[in-house]
Amino acid sequence: RTAGSRKGKMAPLVWGGARLGRGTPMQRVAACKGCNPSARGFSRPTHRRPSRRSGAGLVAAGGLSSLASVVESQQFDRPMLEELFEVAREMERITEDGSECKILAGKVMGTLFYEPSTRTRLSFETAMCRLGGKVVSTENAREFSSVAKGETLEDTIRTLEQYVDVVVLRHFQAGSARIAADAASVPLISAGDGPGQHPTQALLDIYTIQKEIGRVDDTKVALVGDLANGRTARSLAYILSKFRNVKLYFVAPDVARINEDIKEHLTECGCEWEEVDNLQSVASEVDVLYQTRIQKERYGDRPEDYEKAQGKFIVDEDLMRLMKQDAVVMHPLPRVGEITPQVDADPRAAYFRQAKNGLYIRMALLATLLKGK
Repeated sequence: RTAGSRKGKMAPLVWGGARLGRGTPMQRVAACKGCNPSARGFSRPTHRRPSRRSGAGLVAAGGLSSLASVVESQQFDRPMLEELFEVAREMERITEDGSECKILAGKVMGTLFYEPSTRTRLSFETAMCRLGGKVVSTENAREFSSVAKGETLEDTIRTLEQYVDVVVLRHFQAGSARIAADAASVPLISAGDGPGQHPTQALLDIYTIQKEIGRVDDTKVALVGDLANGRTARSLAYILSKFRNVKLYFVAPDVARINEDIKEHLTECGCEWEEVDNLQSVASEVDVLYQTRIQKERYGDRPEDYEKAQGKFIVDEDLMRLMKQDAVVMHPLPRVGEITPQVDADPRAAYFRQAKNGLYIRMALLATLLKGK
């Protein structure tokens, strides 16, 4: 069972009989002949471009199947997470057994990245390819798009949607994903918006925690590093607040402490949190140590603050000896010295498995957003 699932076994998967666009996202995946050769009655609907919608359906009142865009972590409640993880597990099976999946054949994804990316961009593009779709991409939209000529983000999105069925956007300004989603008439997925949020990273992080330690409820999690600028930590904190009996430790240099809005949100949700200055003091207590890098690119006019923060909290073999044997170390990557290479051989080092889980979560999101549209 996924975190927060109801007692008892999950409902059986539905294989065959479901037409494209009917039922839950899992049932729609099951109806794909490429994913499941025994499926019958597979038909492709006539493609219709959805009408423009304000806010791009940010609140999925009807659960995962009504999700229209992915902009922030707060969109997802626990039943939606449970359903998404069920689809992700099926995507993992499809990938690992080498099944040819054509569930998104004929669909095109556009990736529009204004900031550098390795894992997020390549995992999204791989996810689309593994589902039978195609990709058009620009990896440096600041330089190699019409924004260099002064085009607005809204106009860029309205142009791109003429060519593609879904947009994956990474932007350098917080709040840009919501602006883009408001302008879009196709699904839009945020791949990070400056120091704002990175919702798909948070989804894969929760999926990883569940897989690695078997639960998300009743956990202690240390968020470490650049918490002031780290969108991954912000998004993860929002989602962790939806689980029971979770305690968060914020371990950051003085110049990179977590922002007040996160602490206020956690307090309102009844989620316990504590700011600490010594990573060693909590290493033996936590189930998850979530390390992040100090983001040099966010300190352009404050180099002295970067120097104060860089290298303050390091995960090395000595720290690992303090941690519980069933704990895990996670990192959204890239790392820049804050986890030593010697830690990689420790089975509790989960960050590369975490990166792999990003493929399954992003496959699940694309299948959910595009099937039946």
